[in-house]
Amino acid sequence: MTMSNSAEGLNEDKPLISGSNNHVVRRVVKVTLLFMGIAVLAFVIHNNANPFASFLRTSYYFHPPISAASLLSSSSSKVGDLMLDGVLKNASMKDRTVILTTLNDAWAEPNSVLDLFLHSFRIGNQTQWLLNHLVIICLDDKAYARCLASHPHCYDLRSRGDNFTNEAFFMTANYLKMMWTRIDLLASILQMGYNFVFTDADVMWFRDPFQRFHSNADFQIACDRYLGNPDDVNNLPNGGFTYVISNNRTIPFYKFWYKSREYYKGMHDQDVLNEIKSDPFIKKIGIRMKFLDTAYFGGFCEPSKDLNLVCTMHANCCVGQPNKVHDLKILLEDWIKFTSLPATTKASSPSSWRVPDYCRTSFDHHK
Repeated sequence: MTMSNSAEGLNEDKPLISGSNNHVVRRVVKVTLLFMGIAVLAFVIHNNANPFASFLRTSYYFHPPISAASLLSSSSSKVGDLMLDGVLKNASMKDRTVILTTLNDAWAEPNSVLDLFLHSFRIGNQTQWLLNHLVIICLDDKAYARCLASHPHCYDLRSRGDNFTNEAFFMTANYLKMMWTRIDLLASILQMGYNFVFTDADVMWFRDPFQRFHSNADFQIACDRYLGNPDDVNNLPNGGFTYVISNNRTIPFYKFWYKSREYYKGMHDQDVLNEIKSDPFIKKIGIRMKFLDTAYFGGFCEPSKDLNLVCTMHANCCVGQPNKVHDLKILLEDWIKFTSLPATTKASSPSSWRVPDYCRTSFDHHK
């Protein structure tokens, strides 16, 4: 037999892999891929205590796209908004700016947080006039009654169907609900066309903050930790003091912030802000965000060091009303002592706060 004939003989043979053998190979490949997939999944779970954490951190990419236009057109207005608009109009400055704070029964008690808050405006450096533009948003009936007895501009949040009686302890369900209700309300106020400075009632006002706000920002927020650059998103913000201009960037921003609570369940509004401040949606709407220097806007987390510069001081990094009240009283005493010094002494010898005191260990006692 020649080589040519041998080749022809091979061509006439049946295929080396028959149809039945082909079926077996496919099954082997499928089983192999299945076991490889299980092995990879087991490896991921073993090396990550929470394999879904990264999904939660980037939930923006997985939830349905949100457009700025839809957030601008959507409205969360309630019956009480007409009453709110009347209160805001009476308190607003010529440019439709108001100062806002919230108050519940616990903080409205005599000689408690509310009294200290209002007193700080009266003893601050040219801050008393700002009380004319302060609206106190009352979370329950006792707070509303106390506000009416001590301040001209009061809004009863119960007209919107909300009620928060007694102190809402840090990170409890009632506390979280109160924080998110605040964000929803602030979104409504922006949609009404009002600019605002929102301040927690445990923020003491010592100087006019408008002199220290950035002129080229839509949204400005105080910090627990300030890293030296107002544009650095790595600053740790504190939602207890914000200055916000009403426009087509801040309205969708606040609505997106409020909407994000659905993707970060059980989280504080401030912690959610930390998650979303670098979100692509924030860049898309073009909001100009600034973080406020703790040299001017300090707190117990990071106190303002120079009393010649300080505008506000916040009893942050502190839990428990008695701890806050104790330390805020010391804070006001320190300010009064400072303002009584001769001008030359103020300039030449930097004064320091005696706080935090009780607040320094408040989280240890709170556990």
